[in-house]
Amino acid sequence: MSGADAPEILEAYEAVRSDKDETNWLLISYAAPTGNQLVLSQTGTGGIEELKDLLDDTQVQYAYVRVEYQNDAESKRVKFALVIWIGAQTKVMRKARVSIESGTVKQVLAHHSIQVDADSKRDLDEQDIIARLRKAGGADYNGGRG
Repeated sequence: MSGADAPEILEAYEAVRSDKDETNWLLISYAAPTGNQLVLSQTGTGGIEELKDLLDDTQVQYAYVRVEYQNDAESKRVKFALVIWIGAQTKVMRKARVSIESGTVKQVLAHHSIQVDADSKRDLDEQDIIARLRKAGGADYNGGRG
């Protein structure tokens, strides 16, 4: 593989999925701007808002995010989103390879409810993502109020 199955990426993936770890996102980037080796860039505990600050407009990056939300006062849900970031200034050849390379990443970060394809940080609005997760989750105990 292209590095997506590296031990540090698998460890970060398990941390994001764990109810006992505060880590709620991971970011995978290329080791070099023109290289093919994927590496774990960073992890964090600040959710989507923190993650957005680290996205590079000149690169393709992959993120895995844990999103927690409540349907009502008694229920809390945890869902996962895979973010495929293609920065607006990414070179054409790098963009062209995303369809193939993202398949490799999806094999490693396999458990997610939705995929978010983003080329602008506006595409990563937390409330929009929660609304999509609710729809993907089936039963909506929030009466359709998003």
